[in-house]
Amino acid sequence: MKTEHMLSRRGFCLCCISAATFAATGGWMSPRAAYAEARGLVSLIKDSAAKADIATHKLRNNITILEGSGGNVAVLGGKDGLVMVDAGISVSRRQMTKALAAISAEPVTHLINTHWHFDHADGNPWIGSGGAKIIAHKNTLKHLSQVQRVEDWDYNFMPLEQSGVPKHVFSKEHSLKLNGQSVAMKYYGPAHTDGDISVMFGEADVLHVGDTYWNGIYPFIDYSTGGGIDGMIAASDANLATSTAKTIIIPGHGNPVSNRAELQEFRDMLGAVREKVAALKHQGRSRDETVAAKPTASFDAKWGNFVIDPGFFTRLVYEGV
Repeated sequence: MKTEHMLSRRGFCLCCISAATFAATGGWMSPRAAYAEARGLVSLIKDSAAKADIATHKLRNNITILEGSGGNVAVLGGKDGLVMVDAGISVSRRQMTKALAAISAEPVTHLINTHWHFDHADGNPWIGSGGAKIIAHKNTLKHLSQVQRVEDWDYNFMPLEQSGVPKHVFSKEHSLKLNGQSVAMKYYGPAHTDGDISVMFGEADVLHVGDTYWNGIYPFIDYSTGGGIDGMIAASDANLATSTAKTIIIPGHGNPVSNRAELQEFRDMLGAVREKVAALKHQGRSRDETVAAKPTASFDAKWGNFVIDPGFFTRLVYEGV
């Protein structure tokens, strides 16, 4: 499998490690090694996205998922123009433009950001320059408008140019009626970041939950911009309450077409790992001692093979309990 294919199609983001690195280290990296790896991968992910093809997954009611440019992107087509949920990475513009044209000749009229991370919002400027209305939570606007450091990546992100900055923001909820769909946006509270929102296409019963859900892989949690393990669990509970067995759920990363049963498994994993890590921390174990105890061991075969390795995920959970 080529690196660029694996990075794009498995939903890798900035904080991932390569399969080769995972194998070489047994999946357990020191903090310094993890930070160095993450910092280098900002460029690697961009290079990968520049070359990757965009895979399309047609759902129901004119909704399509575009996979291959950062996070999973949802597109609703119709007479009101294309409505996008997340924008991917700007270096994918050529491939994304081609994929959007295959859905409809209509322009992109609305873009909704689930949160601020570059693998979801870096494409904002080119989409916004075409006249799209960009919508996001107010905290997403804050992070996209300033130099933003993410400590776990040892990286400073520059502000987006003005064409990509959301001009329409909300605090709790926002709704639209477009292309025959009721589009309901809802703020979780701090979860993956402090600006995560869900997007529900009501009539289609399709729910995009952004990076509050990583399908089949350990998630990154961005404490630098307000995220935390407890918020991730709360967001999963909110998503479960919003969905039914018939709901199509779109995660931020991983297999892009998911469902309530898979989401429940993700939530159960988060809760179990949190409980184990919290118990070790409350016993007085240091972070490194907690990592060495391998509290994720029973989950690693399923969840620990690609993006966040078990040691990195344990450190993220430890920080929040």
